[in-house]
Amino acid sequence: MDLVPRVTNILTKPKQEWPVIASESIDVAMLYKEYIVLLAAVPAICSFIGMTVIGVPIPFFGTMRVGVVSGLTGLVVRYVLSLAAAYVAAIIIEKLAPTFQSQGSTIQALKLVAYASTPAWVAGVLSLFPPLVPLTILAGLYGVYLFYLGLPHLMKTPTDKVIPYMIVSAIVIFVMYLIVGAVTAATAGIGMATHF
Repeated sequence: MDLVPRVTNILTKPKQEWPVIASESIDVAMLYKEYIVLLAAVPAICSFIGMTVIGVPIPFFGTMRVGVVSGLTGLVVRYVLSLAAAYVAAIIIEKLAPTFQSQGSTIQALKLVAYASTPAWVAGVLSLFPPLVPLTILAGLYGVYLFYLGLPHLMKTPTDKVIPYMIVSAIVIFVMYLIVGAVTAATAGIGMATHF
């Protein structure tokens, strides 16, 4: 799999790309090595640079920055937890499949999570300038749409079950992201390790 064409295709022509993805034979290790490990690094690295080097402008106070040690700790914790969260979300989504008259394997669910997460991972570049981070919400919404398009192909979800399955799955993924964020902030001590 070539990274750049896959990212481009899933972002620009997902309806054509999902059937290709569904038919690909790939294992968990290869999907991580060739896609997830690379893209999940984007928000972690960009967030580190944005928070330690550039900082967040605070009116009347200057710029708030995170210390390098706290920033590095946050980078590592966020990155590792993001990798784990993708797999845990895939397992949960696979286990939910029968509830929505769907079927699929862990690898199909992981492909769904990974490729639907592409917009959020790519939008992680916005973390270089922290005030732009709220725009990543738009990328997350596009990711939900990608998930919606991918469900019938990867999990064989009937048309009438796609929306409920997508909503429950989106909640699972959102909760996973909240956990990653909370644990990263708690571990790195981001709230207490800032300076102006």
